Amino acid sequence: MKTLLSAAVSSRRARLIALLGMVGCLGFVPARSIAASPDVARAAQAAAEGVPEVSVARLRDMLKSASRDEDWRAVALQLVPVLIAAQQPAEALALLDDARVKSDPSWNFWRGQSLAALHRWSDALPFFQAAARDPASSAWAQATFGAAEVFRALGQPAEAISALAPLLDDPSWSVRARLRSADLLLDRPDGSGAERLLDNMNPALVGERKERRFLRGRLELVRHRPERAVAIFESLVKKPEGASHSLVLAALFGVADAHLQLRTPESGDDFLEDFIDRHPHDENLPELFAKLDELYRAERKPARVELEKWTREAEQPRRAFAQWYRARIELRAGHRDRAVQAFEELRNAHPRRPGTAAAFLEFAQLTAETGGLDEAIAILEEARALRPDPPVLDRINLLSGELHYAAGRFDLATTRFEEAARPASPFAAASKFNASLGWLQLGNHDRFLADYNELQKAATSPESPAELRLAEGLVQAAKGEKGATAALQKFVRDDPTNPRVSEAWVALAEIAFHAAPPRIDEARTDLQRAAEAKSTPAAAEQGDYLAIWIEDTFPGNEAGVIERASRFLSQHASSRFTGDVRMKLAETYYRRQDFANAQTQFETLAEQKPSGAMAEKALFFAAQSAMSTMGPHSLDRAIELFDRAVQLKGDLRWSARNEQAVIERRLNKPQDALLLYEEVLKSEAKPSDKREALCGKGDIYFEMGSEDPTKLDRAVESYDQLMKESSQPGHWRNQALFKKGVCLEKKGDRDGALTIFYQVMEEQARPDHPPEFFWFYKAGFNAARLLEDAAKWESAANVYEKLVAAGGTRSEEAQARLNRLRLEHFLWGN
Repeated sequence: MKTLLSAAVSSRRARLIALLGMVGCLGFVPARSIAASPDVARAAQAAAEGVPEVSVARLRDMLKSASRDEDWRAVALQLVPVLIAAQQPAEALALLDDARVKSDPSWNFWRGQSLAALHRWSDALPFFQAAARDPASSAWAQATFGAAEVFRALGQPAEAISALAPLLDDPSWSVRARLRSADLLLDRPDGSGAERLLDNMNPALVGERKERRFLRGRLELVRHRPERAVAIFESLVKKPEGASHSLVLAALFGVADAHLQLRTPESGDDFLEDFIDRHPHDENLPELFAKLDELYRAERKPARVELEKWTREAEQPRRAFAQWYRARIELRAGHRDRAVQAFEELRNAHPRRPGTAAAFLEFAQLTAETGGLDEAIAILEEARALRPDPPVLDRINLLSGELHYAAGRFDLATTRFEEAARPASPFAAASKFNASLGWLQLGNHDRFLADYNELQKAATSPESPAELRLAEGLVQAAKGEKGATAALQKFVRDDPTNPRVSEAWVALAEIAFHAAPPRIDEARTDLQRAAEAKSTPAAAEQGDYLAIWIEDTFPGNEAGVIERASRFLSQHASSRFTGDVRMKLAETYYRRQDFANAQTQFETLAEQKPSGAMAEKALFFAAQSAMSTMGPHSLDRAIELFDRAVQLKGDLRWSARNEQAVIERRLNKPQDALLLYEEVLKSEAKPSDKREALCGKGDIYFEMGSEDPTKLDRAVESYDQLMKESSQPGHWRNQALFKKGVCLEKKGDRDGALTIFYQVMEEQARPDHPPEFFWFYKAGFNAARLLEDAAKWESAANVYEKLVAAGGTRSEEAQARLNRLRLEHFLWGN
């Protein structure tokens, strides 16, 4: 699957001249194609004065009341630029679709402006070019400049420079064209060309002079003279009069970049922090905080004073961004818990800020990395509710699809992938690829083929069709479909040099391993072929994982399993399989009775996977390993680990409490053990856990009976309760009966004890239940002993005969005792 989890956040340019888009670059340009009435001119005047929203309302009213087409056209052509200036380009585009305005000479220019304001650069370009070619257009120069800006937005600097060439000698546009051309040349970087343009101009306006000074600062950066650049940028920041807002921001970023070159980021962050402190509501706070974070990343110990201060203030949206970037700093410092806390504070803030949707995305990624798939999906839905910009929404949809896919919800995953596959998205190819995998999982082969053909036709990723053919076989294999082997073998046969052929071999090895019966030799051969094909990282990871389980199929091969598992954890530390592999390693050490190493591995797993069933199991068996070691504090550590398992409130909760009670008994703390058993008995524990607690409770009272005979009655009560809980013959019922018999014998009731012991033997003979030999033999030998003590030789011999006839593990011992009894008491005739 094409994944987003490891993708970096999109980088931002170090300067912000183009942040305001096409409208900001060209300014408010009223339509001049026809003579507007004085009323229309007055309605548009507010826009010229910088308040386009007022003009929008006035002109809309006039448009509704216009009765003649020419009046409607005159108002509409004034309203279009006002709408663009008011950042409502979609409505402007709708007006331009009306046939009544299409014949106007300025139509191409305004359509280009509207599309550019919507960031539909490729769509805007032909309209700007058409307006630039039309000598009748009053916006020829603006259209030429607009075409250059579109080329720049499309990442085509050479075409942008070429488009600006006709304006270099235009008296009205020469300075602006040279400034923009120099800016583009510095992007290459072509310092000499930029310097020639900057020297060969004489800007008259203060703003243009400031921009030229800024570009000279950029030139110094390009020539790796950051100390000179800093002086230029700092002067612009300290004396911003006459400079546009975007230029001041660009100068701030220039200060930051210069200090990064000088390796003094702690000095550069002062300027950004000061600006943010004085402008808590600036529209470009997202870019400012992102640049500030870039400086923090370069610092050995970033100061958190300002961030901490802003997180405690009520100023929004600054507070929200401070919480977000404080979380980033905590993550880089390895303080995951603090980062989660900062993200939670941001998540719980009200009202939520639309610009922080990307922060929610990062929080969801962090949550997903620790296995919280459903919680991560919930966070993503909250991010979606913030109505983020399309690029962020695409990333949200892609990650949401990945998480639903990992959770096995293929219908929801496929829906999200299809949403993220919109044509303009940078993730379109990856999302379409993932969607095709979703259709495969859903068994919709027609939709899979449709996406497959679309990817093949787009040719955005030459390997995608081949990967999808492989994916088809892999999905079939994962679902256990019969055609998987044939599909994978066909892929290997038809495309043996494909870079991912090793993944097909590993999948074939898995199919062989999971066959009934397993074809172990075939699986090992397929893994060898995968290695010979120069395994991809995915194939190497999956193959090394499978090799561990193959080693485990050989009896007594603990050393081989330990070697394979240890190597896997060393070579694939970030694998999604690390939890399973570490569990296998720990279990193998435990099986080998290397309890110290088993405990270490179980505890490491619990630290790496702090929640869920795997964490609970790891803590439980780490505690059992500690119980089995001989360390001076091993039992105390075991109690602590069992308690942590209890806190997770999973399936092993009450088993852990029972184990804690066992330890308290070993520590000679019977009252503490009784309290633990009572907690289990009063809970909603499983019947097996309650039986364990009843038995333990009875055992404690039995042990107390040596000093206080009345406790034996309490023991019998517990064993009677255990018999009721275990109505069917078997391990628990036989144990309860046997231990009750021992209590009766200790109280002096030997006849009662004999009756109970014999009852165990009678229930063993029932044909409708499988035999239970452990307590059966203990009861039988005790019954025979009581009869021998009473000189009831023939009865004792009959008991031994029953024990022999049972054919269990102690039948030979019973036969030997029977023979001895017959010899000593001449019982051969019986």
